[in-house]
Amino acid sequence: MGSFPGDRTGAGHGVTAERAAELLAGSRRGVALTGAGVSQESGIPTFRGEGGLWTQYDPVKVASIDSFLADPAAYWKVSRERGRVALAARPNPAHVALAKLEADGRLVGVITQNTDGLHRDAGSRNVVELHGSGRTVECLTCGHREPRADVQARLDAEMPPRCRSCGGERLKPTVVLFGEPMPAVEVERAFELAAAADVMLVVGSSLVVFPAAEVPLVAARAGAALIVVNAEPTPIDRLAEVVIHGRAGEVLPQIVSLTGE
Repeated sequence: MGSFPGDRTGAGHGVTAERAAELLAGSRRGVALTGAGVSQESGIPTFRGEGGLWTQYDPVKVASIDSFLADPAAYWKVSRERGRVALAARPNPAHVALAKLEADGRLVGVITQNTDGLHRDAGSRNVVELHGSGRTVECLTCGHREPRADVQARLDAEMPPRCRSCGGERLKPTVVLFGEPMPAVEVERAFELAAAADVMLVVGSSLVVFPAAEVPLVAARAGAALIVVNAEPTPIDRLAEVVIHGRAGEVLPQIVSLTGE
């Protein structure tokens, strides 16, 4: 199978699907880092770039902890539609391909910036969610948790939604909002995986948000080969052995098919 349209040369290597497959086939500690581009083909909008959420909304107003605490209803009004879309989404071929790479022993884990839970739905077992999970909602008053789907179902009648345990109005999805600290345990796990990786596969991430953007750099410094699959150039393309500009749902299944059993 030939190279993909838009293939580039990274670090002086010919960039083809075959080379990416060769690296992954020989990997014993491969790690994937994924961003919003992986879930875009499942119908979940990206945040940046053309048509991204932050071209429609001010992230400081709708996705910061200070704004949330000041007016939870404003957050939930935006999330009423976005949450419905995310909960209805299903894994696409990119998610399935990553799960297959893990099942075949090519990857030891997936580090994701996404909060949609689609990697687990697809069958990935070792998933590090750097930005939390949008599948669960927590009351910031009493700590009670419940499924996001249950809260989502009552938004039309209850705005903002109230905690079923204490009646409080500060119900927040267990995601990291702007102004909140990253989950220390997950960040530590991510960097441990990266430091031990022999191949780092970056998929669907613009690599402009830290600390996620540092993860492949840690892997590279430890000697891992970098593979980048993204629709647009990223800041680490120059360091990568393989750079493929294309849709994750098309590129990853082709790479997996070339890795063999």
